[in-house]
Amino acid sequence: MDIHWFMFFAVILSVLVISGGCTSTKPPSTVQPTSVASQQTQSGQQPAQPAGSSGTLTLTVDSLSPGAALPDVYTCNGTGDSPQVSWSGIPPEAKSLVLIVDDPDAPVGTFTHWLVYNIPPGSGELAQGQPSLKVLSNNAQQGESSTGSRGYFPPCPPIGSTHHYIFRLYAVDMDITQPTADRASIDWALTGHTIARTEFTTTFKR
Repeated sequence: MDIHWFMFFAVILSVLVISGGCTSTKPPSTVQPTSVASQQTQSGQQPAQPAGSSGTLTLTVDSLSPGAALPDVYTCNGTGDSPQVSWSGIPPEAKSLVLIVDDPDAPVGTFTHWLVYNIPPGSGELAQGQPSLKVLSNNAQQGESSTGSRGYFPPCPPIGSTHHYIFRLYAVDMDITQPTADRASIDWALTGHTIARTEFTTTFKR
């Protein structure tokens, strides 16, 4: 009788051990979260550069200080010559430069006074009094002002008002080939191809 009870308990114990071995005590595997910083590193994305960042690129208009008034010779009060513009600090990977001169205070909205593109980076300057030609002596090309005319259009704000004239220089990673050379076309060409840029602001009051 004792032997039968012993065998009975032995069978029960064996069943419990076998059934217990079929249930894993290891927690289910989980997917570890990836941090935002890790995702950015893996994607290779770099922090966005500040808009308008110019690095070492510098621009000078005549011998003026930033914010100074344009001499009459460069305006409708004088002969309307284009001013001498020089630059330095061009990035070595730049293939060409673009110069745009705007008046953001014009009554009809921003007015483009001068648009020069495909400027050779090593030329160093645009001399005073550039002719209204499509191709200049250094092989730079002139686009259209807001009047539709080619070359430099001298500032001539309404009498009694002071306007700002912003000279913007862009270092570009290509030569620009556009069927037209108006402001919208050049802006489109600059998108995604600007390496560096800088600006110089002047004023004029009649």
